[in-house]
Parts: sequence; structure tokens; C-alpha cells
Amino acid sequence: MRSQEIPMSITSDNSNGANVLVTGIGGFLAGHIALQLLKQGYRVRGSLRSIGTSAATVGLLGAHTDGQLQNLSLVQADLDSDGGWAAAVEGCDYVIHTASPFPPGYPENENALIQTARDGALRVLREAHRARVKRVVLTSSVAATNHGDGRAPFTEENWTDPESPRATPYYKSKTLTERAAWAFAHEVGLDLAVINPSTILGPLLGPNFGTSVGLIHHLMTGRFNGIPRFGFSVVDVRDTADAHIRAMTNPAASRQRFIIGGRFFWLKDLVAILAHSFPDHASRLPSGEVSDEIVRVMAQSDPDARTIVHELNRDLSVSAAKAHRVLGWRSRPDEQCIRASAQSLIDLGLVPTSNGEPATRRPVTAS
Repeated sequence: MRSQEIPMSITSDNSNGANVLVTGIGGFLAGHIALQLLKQGYRVRGSLRSIGTSAATVGLLGAHTDGQLQNLSLVQADLDSDGGWAAAVEGCDYVIHTASPFPPGYPENENALIQTARDGALRVLREAHRARVKRVVLTSSVAATNHGDGRAPFTEENWTDPESPRATPYYKSKTLTERAAWAFAHEVGLDLAVINPSTILGPLLGPNFGTSVGLIHHLMTGRFNGIPRFGFSVVDVRDTADAHIRAMTNPAASRQRFIIGGRFFWLKDLVAILAHSFPDHASRLPSGEVSDEIVRVMAQSDPDARTIVHELNRDLSVSAAKAHRVLGWRSRPDEQCIRASAQSLIDLGLVPTSNGEPATRRPVTAS
């Protein structure tokens, strides 16, 4: 069954931009990619699991553009089905495949998660190959680099071992999906580039948020009673979007993977930034540390604890030197994306102040 394409308006006749399919356009990263592409003059076709969400997606993107929606269209295509993908890719010069499941905590069905991610990516790549697109950019993750036998700072040469006890279902899904994508691309000669972002934070486009910004939300709403010895590298969603577009058009990015990440933060350091920048919310932030032993006990019944239990006290810093060198990619100061996530949650009324009232004031600038 062909996907139903809904144009937002008639495309401008004087638009010389290439056509780009952005999968999962309703997502956090994909939305920012679409916005940057539109502002640069590209024609963007976005895929949605259900075309019924198109009005919400248009409203979301329209709130952050200045007339560029004339170059946007939306189609229905689901990662779990072949239907719609041929029509979605038809006529496109490039494909940026960001759509992939990212469940909170520990999913009940590991195999279903992996199958959706891997098979969905292969569906997109097969149709891209048939349509002879110039290049596909796949969103992977440092989840596919940081959990094998390598040591920090991790690079593009490192791979996660999906058989390791450290490999959560999400880590497995990203690793096996990227491996399958590379195997397919090598087999058929598809021009593929892969972006491996670290934890993506930054400004929300609307009230819905995923797992990464969800962590900031949990911290600021008092869900955590203490801070485990756990950390991760961060990167701003706007800079991550920029890296995808650079990889799409840079000839040197062909058949390369690129880690996109910044500074490594222990969770206690991230909490300190939030407390200093948003004093109205400091009382809800966790203060004391949680011992490794307690986290291990909690992991027996708590999905969130189970996700991080094998990463306690582990340095997961990464190197983005290759992206700097090949793509000319640069990122804004790392603290900015942490503050931007928190400010978005505040501005959208998703976190209360210590007295229970919404706070919409700008944060205090950290020294």
C-alpha cells in the first residue's frame, strides 16, 4: 500500500533545494534536523508512523520556522512494515534515517526492540538503494561504541559487544542495527554515513520528550532520591542535527562513522549545574549519593537501575576528533545543552518550583 503524502502547501517554484527524507520526523532529533534543512532551503519529506499525527507535527515545526513549511511534506511509513517506504523515498536525493525505538528503562521484549530497529533500518536502506539516492545518513549512537573491550575516550574504531553483560537491550539494538546497515551498504554499494551521538540534550520543540531529556525531567521533579556514580557524554541536539547535514553533503563522509559528543559528566556534576542555574528548582534535585551496592539491589526490580548497573564508576568519555577533522563540526559549550533542556521543561510548565508553582524565568548564568 502506498503511503499517503500530505503537502503542507505548494512547493515554491524557485526553490532549488534537494529533496531529503527525514524518518521519524516527530522525534526530538529529527525535528531539529528538519528545521535546519528547511531553513537551508531543502525540501523535506518527513515520515510518521501514523499520518494522523501530521497536524501536530506541522504545528510543532511551524512554531519554529518563518515560512519554510512550504517545502515540507509528510508521509506515513512504519518501521515494522514494508508498506509506504518505497513511496517515502521516491524522488529523494538524500535520506536521513533517525527513526528507531528508544524505550525508557529496561524493555520487557528485547528481541522486539532489536527487530524493529534493525529490520526498520534495512527497509529504509533497501528502498534508498532502489531509488538511487545520493547518500543515506543513519543515526546510530555511542551505545554502539562504548560497551566492548575499548577504553575511554572511545573512538569510531570501538564497537559494543552485544554479547557482553554490559549490553542492555538498547545498546544491542543500536549495535546490531548499525552492523546490519554497514553489511547491507557494503553488499550493494550504497553510499552510507553514520552518526554516533552521545546523550542528546538541548531545547525541546514541544511538550513531548524522550528518554534523554526525560532524565533531566526526573531530576528536576524529585524522582531521584540520590545520585549514583554514573556518567555520560552530552551533545546539543542542534549540533547533532548540524552533524547529520554535514555528513549528508560532505564527500569525505562517505562510508564513515562519526562520534558526535562533548564533555563527560558524572551525574552529580550535571545536578550541580542544574542547581546553580535554576535555584527555584534546587530543592527538588537529588543531593546525596547512592552507593553502588544499593543500585545493584535496586536493579533487581527497578528498570532504570538495571539500565545503568553495569556502568557504575565507568568513564564513558568519547572523542569527536574525527568529526572535527573531516566534517569541520564544532559544538557549543556543553553546559548549554543541559541548561537548554531544563529551560524548555520550565517554559513548557513541565516542572514545578519548590513551592509547586511553574517557573518561567531565565536561568542564572553559571560562572
